[in-house]
Amino acid sequence: MSTAASLSSFADTASKHPNVVILFTDDQGTLDANCFGSSDLHTPNIDALAARGIRFTQAYAHTVCCPSRAALLTGRHPQRGGVRHWTQGNMNGPKGINMFLEEVTLAETLKNAGYRTALFGKWHLGAHPDYGPKKQGFDEFFGIRDGFIDNYNHFFLHRNGFHDLYEGTKRVEADGEYFPELMTDRAVEFIDRNQHHPFFLYVPFNIPHYPEQSLAVHQERYKGIKDAARRKYAAMITTTDDYIGRVLKALEAAKIMDNTIIVYMSDNGHSNETTYRIRGKEHPSGFPEGHFYGASGGGNTGRWIGHKSKFFEGGIRVPAILSYPAKIPVNESRDQIITAMDWYPTILELCNVEPAPQSPAIDGFSVLPICTSADAPSPYEGVLHFHWGSTWAVRDGNWKLIGADGKQNYELVNLADERPETINHAKHKPELVKRLLKSHLDWHTSVKPVNPTNPN
Repeated sequence: MSTAASLSSFADTASKHPNVVILFTDDQGTLDANCFGSSDLHTPNIDALAARGIRFTQAYAHTVCCPSRAALLTGRHPQRGGVRHWTQGNMNGPKGINMFLEEVTLAETLKNAGYRTALFGKWHLGAHPDYGPKKQGFDEFFGIRDGFIDNYNHFFLHRNGFHDLYEGTKRVEADGEYFPELMTDRAVEFIDRNQHHPFFLYVPFNIPHYPEQSLAVHQERYKGIKDAARRKYAAMITTTDDYIGRVLKALEAAKIMDNTIIVYMSDNGHSNETTYRIRGKEHPSGFPEGHFYGASGGGNTGRWIGHKSKFFEGGIRVPAILSYPAKIPVNESRDQIITAMDWYPTILELCNVEPAPQSPAIDGFSVLPICTSADAPSPYEGVLHFHWGSTWAVRDGNWKLIGADGKQNYELVNLADERPETINHAKHKPELVKRLLKSHLDWHTSVKPVNPTNPN
């Protein structure tokens, strides 16, 4: 084949199958970017992405990391794949919860369509060596198999701690090197290496998640903020924005920005985990007993209440952007409900890729009708379900019922109250509690796994 013919063939393939980049941040709260209303934050790269796409003001992930990542990658409720509680953390520890291998990820579907696939960052869907990114469609993986690490010594810090930095399942030693820099370097190199072939690049950042180890230049930027919690968190947000900018600049340098679908979203609300300290006198991380590594709790939820681990809006409503000017409007916003599950079908539709025949049914919906028309209804019709551990929530319109398995002390709150979700209406609306409880129980039964071959 001649060079001209080869280039023409590539152009046709690229146009039919655009690249896909997902930028998934960690504990970035409801309004924590300038373009989402936090005018005290410097987020030029997130803002620029919003200007060349659609900003979603009522986007929902989940209340913590694991279920959000399962929903994003499978387009399904996380319970279907066994992600109902914290997944296995230490790759070298006892087998725990790992997402079922029967779950078909976006990476698997796009790989089957000829895409090159990579994950650089945080997995957190089960660390066991028989599971993980390279078992579920990713050609390349570099990063954290569990939930968080110290960014310089790469140790998980809860309880007894353990090293958690891997290339696939091979331990990586890079003591003293800043993890967000390492993972972004990999992402940039992947873009450069694969710019002439359709690719799927998943960049799940481990920041602004604690420990709050921001770049020094951004600590200086926010020294005028009096509130210490907001000051520390703001520096983390701008550090995250910096690394998002590096990925976007790599796409621009390769001249493939216009042929790349970009999704940006956070996995849950901001963290309020302010008490974490090193336990024990000989922690493997080397930190002394009592060393603080938690979060500051400095997120901005506006009129909403709540934070990570809560089912109030501040825990589950997150910033989200879709950018692909070739097919969707630019510099617009949409207020309809969307969820992390929706990116799977949306991306497949934009990429002209059909799910494999054996793929399980997905729960998400394409957001393209909403992108096309600001008046299009949300396919969720105001109904959302969440379950994590023993706690759960169901939203129907402006009403939300929050409960726990085996308990009858429900919290019935309303998003339309003058101070949303601050009044418990359960005592005065027993019939509504009954109806929403039945809705939850019916849903919960419907998402239970059916005879998985690799049960947790």
